[in-house]
Amino acid sequence: MIVIVIDPGLARVGYGVIAVNNQKPGAVCYGCIESNKDRRTPERLLHIYTELSALINKYPPAHIAVEKLFFTKNITSAMSVSEARGVILLLAEQQQIPVTEYTPNQLKQAITGSGRADKRQMQEMIMRLLHLSELPRPDDAADALSIALCHIHIMR
Repeated sequence: MIVIVIDPGLARVGYGVIAVNNQKPGAVCYGCIESNKDRRTPERLLHIYTELSALINKYPPAHIAVEKLFFTKNITSAMSVSEARGVILLLAEQQQIPVTEYTPNQLKQAITGSGRADKRQMQEMIMRLLHLSELPRPDDAADALSIALCHIHIMR
C-alpha cells in the first residue's frame, strides 16, 4: 500500500511517499515542493497542484494524509497555508483518494509518545522508525514523514 503524506504550505510543501508492506513502513521518497515567492499566489498554487499531481501519478496512493492547520497568532500565514491545503484537498477529491488529517499533537503523540516532543526528537524517531541513514531534511519533509508514521500507527 502506498500513502502520500503532505505538510501543507504556500512557500514549501513537505511530502513523503511511504510504502507499507507487511505493516512495515518504508520511505520511497520525500522532499519539498517550493514555490517562487516572486510569483502571484494563483501561480504558486498551480505549481503546487501540478507537482503534487505528478507525484500522485507516479506513485498512486491508497490514502493521502495531511497535517491539520494549527495557528494561534499569524493570520496571514494561516491564510496562505489554508489556500495550499485547499489545493491539496481538491486534488485528492478529484482523484477520489481518501484524505485523513492529523493535528500536530496527534503526530507528536503517535511518534514519540509525548505531545510535547521537539523537532529534533521527532526527527530522530522518524529516522529510527523508517530506517533512514540520516535525519530527514528539510523540516517540512520531516514533518510530512511524521504524518506518515502517525497515519500508519492509527490505521493499524
